[in-house]
Amino acid sequence: MEEVFAEDKTFDTIDFTVAPLAKGEYERCIFLNCDFSNTDLSGTKFTECQFTGCNLSSANLHKTALRDISFTGCKLLGLRFDTCNEMLFAISFDHCIVNFSSFYKRKLKNASFKNTSFHEVDFTEADLSSAVFANCDLLKAVFENTILEKADFSSAYNYSLDPELNKIKKAKFSIPGVTGLLDKYNIEIE
Repeated sequence: MEEVFAEDKTFDTIDFTVAPLAKGEYERCIFLNCDFSNTDLSGTKFTECQFTGCNLSSANLHKTALRDISFTGCKLLGLRFDTCNEMLFAISFDHCIVNFSSFYKRKLKNASFKNTSFHEVDFTEADLSSAVFANCDLLKAVFENTILEKADFSSAYNYSLDPELNKIKKAKFSIPGVTGLLDKYNIEIE
């Protein structure tokens, strides 16, 4: 099958579960209210694209290139970002639901995450140096051997991470949220 090259196009309210997105490269494209749930996006290259109001839950991202991609108001449940193409991988989330996804060993330096739910997300061995988790819900998110140096958790909540198992030098936390650093001790703080 021949691969497509799309540049500066807008895809509005398309159900890609019925007619799959053609394999190829998409540069500076906008995807509005599209349904990609359970679709195969493997090997597709997205560069400087915006996804707004889309559902990408359980999509196959094997070797998918996500280069400078913004997700706004999207549902991204159960995604394996750890299987994406590593070259120039850069994503941001604003008002998204990214629950049950994996960023295992993913480099996300300076990433911007705003008003997003990361329930039970795996950040094991990820590099989140200088990442910002602005008003993000990190309930049961896993941080193990994660680089969190200079990361900003000051408005994040429901996180639990072990300072002894992660690099947190110069990371920012709020006073109420700091209790998430003590969870392993099973102590009561009043």
